[in-house]
Amino acid sequence: MLETVRPEPIRSPVLDSLARSGVRHGFYTRAGGVSEGIYRGLNAGAGSNDNTRHVAENRRRIAQSLGADPQRLLTAHQVHSADAAIVDAPFDGVRPRVDAMVTATPGLALGVLTADCGPVLFADGEARVVGVAHAGWKGALGGVLEATIGAMEKQGAKRRKIVAVLGPTISKAAYEVGPEFRERFLGADSGTDVYFVPSVNDGRFMFDLPAYIVARLERAGVEAGDLALCTYSDEDRCYSYRRSVHKSEPDYGRLMSAILLEEN
Repeated sequence: MLETVRPEPIRSPVLDSLARSGVRHGFYTRAGGVSEGIYRGLNAGAGSNDNTRHVAENRRRIAQSLGADPQRLLTAHQVHSADAAIVDAPFDGVRPRVDAMVTATPGLALGVLTADCGPVLFADGEARVVGVAHAGWKGALGGVLEATIGAMEKQGAKRRKIVAVLGPTISKAAYEVGPEFRERFLGADSGTDVYFVPSVNDGRFMFDLPAYIVARLERAGVEAGDLALCTYSDEDRCYSYRRSVHKSEPDYGRLMSAILLEEN
């Protein structure tokens, strides 16, 4: 195992300003974990082929860093959907197959796992409601961000009071797509042509997923921020599915971004 080092997540100043309301958060990088080889660092992905003991220890360290009970650090079975679940207790064996979760229960920490897709943390400090969303292109296009906001409103949050921050995500410079991908967006969401620029490869495009996510959040009426950290280019700090494919690696780790409501 690697030397014991406390994970030091990246924090958003906007979300940090809600600390007085009992909101704690962290966008965790590879730093501070025990995984080795291609998973080197703080791999939180139980769905990876990493050593399960290493993943469990990494998740324990994340919970400890966040101030949460490891048994109350919850992650969903992510399926690239637009579905959001409201949770008020640890799962009883089966994780929900959703891509967003919301809670108003103090002491529960919600986590989202990513390796190029966009992790979004949400909070209404006044209402003490928090949420997370896994926003890949499919989920963002399908409405997972809006579903998260809607679920938060059901828990008492006010849309105008919600802050949403995008964590490490693949950038436009690293996200090349084909013409059929672009056409799918243009057909489903008018005005999305602005998020595509021609690639150096004929007939292909570079897609700006972070800008699209932030625009969807702003359109939904919440305050949106972006850490502007590219998973693909920052190999020291981030796992990346696309980079692993380009390097012909057999698997890849997952970053966790998490948010917690402190108990009073």
